[in-house]
Formats: sequence, C-alpha cells, structure tokens
Amino acid sequence: MTSKSTLENKGTAQLTAAMVLSGTLGIFVVESGASPFNVVFFRVLFGALALGAYVVARGWFRGHGFTPRKLGLAVLGGVFIVFNWVLLFQSYENTSISVATVVYHTQPFYVVLLGALLFRERLTAAKAGWIVVAFAGLMLVSGIRPADFTGGDTTYLLGIGQALLAALLYGLSTLVTKRITGVRPHLIALVQVLVGIPLLLPFADLGAMRGTGSGWGWLVGLGLIHTGLMYVLMYSAYAKLPTAKIAVLAFTYPAVAMVADWAVYGHHIGLVQALGVPLIVAASLKVTLAKPVTPAGVKRPTTAPAPVAAPAPRTAAHAPEAASRPATPAASEV
Repeated sequence: MTSKSTLENKGTAQLTAAMVLSGTLGIFVVESGASPFNVVFFRVLFGALALGAYVVARGWFRGHGFTPRKLGLAVLGGVFIVFNWVLLFQSYENTSISVATVVYHTQPFYVVLLGALLFRERLTAAKAGWIVVAFAGLMLVSGIRPADFTGGDTTYLLGIGQALLAALLYGLSTLVTKRITGVRPHLIALVQVLVGIPLLLPFADLGAMRGTGSGWGWLVGLGLIHTGLMYVLMYSAYAKLPTAKIAVLAFTYPAVAMVADWAVYGHHIGLVQALGVPLIVAASLKVTLAKPVTPAGVKRPTTAPAPVAAPAPRTAAHAPEAASRPATPAASEV
C-alpha cells in the first residue's frame, strides 16, 4: 500500500509540473501569432479533444453524476472561464506577462468578496484587512502613474483593468464550480471547454488563420499540453495534497511566468513594483488558508474536506510583438 507521504510527494511533483506548464503557456500563445479570440477558440477546441479522449479512456462518462442543475452550473462556469481567458490574453497584450500575471493573481480576494456579496458568506475583519493589504500590493505592482489617467494613451491602464476583470470572472467561475458536487473535475472542465467552442465561434476570425504555418503547432500544444495534460496533472494532484500545500504551490505559476517573460521577451517588473509582490503573496496565503468560520452551535468536522475542484487553470496570454510598456528604464533602452 502506498504511504501517505509517498502520495503527497507524487502530488507535489504533479502540481508543480502543472503550474510550470501554466507559467510557460504565454510563450505558446505569443509564438502562435494568433489573436486572443482565435487563441482561446483553438485552445478549447484542441483541449476538448484531449480531455474527451482521456475521459473516454477512463470510462468516466458512465455514472457521470451530472443533473440538469449541475450541468447548468458547469456551463455557466464555462462562460465565465472562456471570457476570463480572452480578457487575460488582451491584458498581456496591453501590459506585460509579468505585470498582468501578478495583477490577475488577486483572484482569491474576489472569491471572498463575491462570496460575501452574493451568498452572504461571512467576511471576517482579518480577511478584510488582508484584502486591503493585497490591493495595496496591487497598486505597487501595477505601476499606474497619474499620467496614465491624464495622458492620451490609456492602453496600459486598459490592460490593468482587463486583468482585474479577468480575475473577477475567474472568481465567479470558482464560486459556481464550488456548488457542483459528485462530479469528477475532469468532466466539469470538459464541459467548460466544450462551451467555449460555440461561444467563441462568432468571434473567431478563421480566415486570418490561413498561412499560420508553424503557429498551428503552438496552438495544438496549447490544447494537448497546456489544457489536456495540465488539467490531468492538476486534478490528480489535488486529490493527494492538503489545501495549504496547494495554496503555496499555486505561486509557482506566476513565478515561472515572470521568469519566462524576462528570459524570452526581456520584460521584468521594476524595483518599486516588486515590493508589491510579497504583499499579494502573503495576503493570498492568509486568505486562502484562513480557518472556516463555524456558526455558533455547529461542530466543525474532524476531518478536512477534499480540496474543491478548481475551474479551468489560470493561463498566460497573448502579447504579440512585445506590445507591453517596459517596466524598467533598462527595458526601455532595449
């Protein structure tokens, strides 16, 4: 029988690999040369083929657990996820992979705030305080200057807003997905990517794909590697790891994305912006790992529940021709 420590070590390796893949996805998107809507369309198309083949091979369509209500929730979560990707891809285009990734990583705070607003989940003073700390870090990382509001070029400001809105949509998808029980996360993810095919077809410019050439290889990779393989690794790891380790390992994604942005495209955040990163990381861990509030008279379970299956993983995005504003003087010179 496999020991608990062996299973946890395997889960750690699987989730780390999944987050590394997630952090490198931006390179695939950029190298494909496709527009954000086209990238998302072909990602969900090839991703659905990969996930569908995996689910069929495992025989999980039998006893799938979907009811009309659960299927409706999965579809709704898919709508949020698909447009979350489009906005994030556009944010990379208008800022940089590094900046947009960290801004996008404010998702946990939206989950808490939306839960309080929409479902009357209790927002403690401690969580509220950490959310304030996180958004202070956000202001530092974003590098927004007064000139961004008064100048004629608002592209960078728009990109920050797109990353924030993408995080908001991801938070909505998370809250919806949390309410689906008794269904394998792979099946939920398959529904979410399938939803994206008809949803994005009217927006995709298929004629622009003529002459794509080697770009097709990058798009296929997005579906097979960064959706199919990454989802399988991630969901397998979730079943083996405690919530605390999942929360910590999740930060592998933005770290790898920032390194990839610097190594491949020469983008990196400035010193003042970097000061905001630990604020967001610390606040995110505090909020994510906070003990659930137990109402008076209700006993807390003696065993921790299994980690909630996350919706589609966070993704990097599209930034053709390094369109982002350099974060440092050195980058400006380059």
